[in-house]
Amino acid sequence: MRKSLWLALACMLSSGVGAAEVTIKNDSLTDFGGAAIIWGFAAGEMAGSWLTSPCDGNLVAVQIFWRSPTGTAAASIQDSINIYRSGTFPNPGALVQSIGGPVLNDNALNEWRYLDENNTLPLSVPVSANETVVVALQFAELPVAGSDPSVVRDTDGNTPGRNVIYASINNQFGWFNSATFGVGGDWVIRGVVNCQATATTADVGVTMSANPPAYTAGAALHYTITVANAGPASASTTLVDTFPAAYQSPTWTCTPSGGASCPAGSSGNIVGAAMLPSGSQLSFVVSGTVAAGFSATLSNSMTAVVGAPITDPNPANNTGTLDLEAAVSDLIFRDGFDGVQPGLRLVPARALGYRGGR
Repeated sequence: MRKSLWLALACMLSSGVGAAEVTIKNDSLTDFGGAAIIWGFAAGEMAGSWLTSPCDGNLVAVQIFWRSPTGTAAASIQDSINIYRSGTFPNPGALVQSIGGPVLNDNALNEWRYLDENNTLPLSVPVSANETVVVALQFAELPVAGSDPSVVRDTDGNTPGRNVIYASINNQFGWFNSATFGVGGDWVIRGVVNCQATATTADVGVTMSANPPAYTAGAALHYTITVANAGPASASTTLVDTFPAAYQSPTWTCTPSGGASCPAGSSGNIVGAAMLPSGSQLSFVVSGTVAAGFSATLSNSMTAVVGAPITDPNPANNTGTLDLEAAVSDLIFRDGFDGVQPGLRLVPARALGYRGGR
């Protein structure tokens, strides 16, 4: 590697990102900031940045600042821009995508969003939050020091574990920490991640049924309660079911599905925290006995309260309520038809044409 040339770059560095896009970089170069051109790369050698995504999404663009001393050199065509998975520094992991024959314009933050010159194959590398990818420019020819454009670095120090060079030492290629070659700053080699929109609402609903559907005083009664999250976000939820006093000695079990977590407990009122990922649900089966002599409406409710910062777009279904009436044992005689009613005249059977026998 040859010595760098120091100069002030009077250039406009556009971020080139949309509302959902985030530029990931190690360098501190800003508009009209100072930087250094680094020459000395032979054909096949590379300068690379280890970049960390702040979110789940896709790497959709790469950017490289390219500069000559005058800023007026002709466009350069280099070998490729290679994108690798993280490995063990300084060695990247697997190669995932490559842009062949990139054209680099002098004194510009060049950006590429396609793998081919016809702009038909978009660059798209899935990344997870806090995942590192490596973006490296591979040279096609040796840039002439003092005249040709080349890659640049910032001037405030080389961030450890973030800058690499792929170089030929004794006719053998290998990856090296750029600081080993005296590179005193971070490469201005960047990525653009299109972060997935983060959902902020979760439609949590509660439904309830009973078996039997009408209670009998002194007898067992079972509730089935379902708490479901229709999404799109996961919801930290507080569940509250304070059983009526006439429902005695309730015990319950909770069965989660879809990654949900149940509140603690197995008897008494259901009061506690639950985690409900999108598409998950909790199923409660409650067993108890209705107090002897009770005859009024038996009302029970469960409410699911969605915790901040998530909000529920449909609060009307956050509470499930069930009103049960006492079971009627004999519908035929329910209204007093177990005796003669006032004003009702009994007609002898013979008068109705019944003669009996033969």
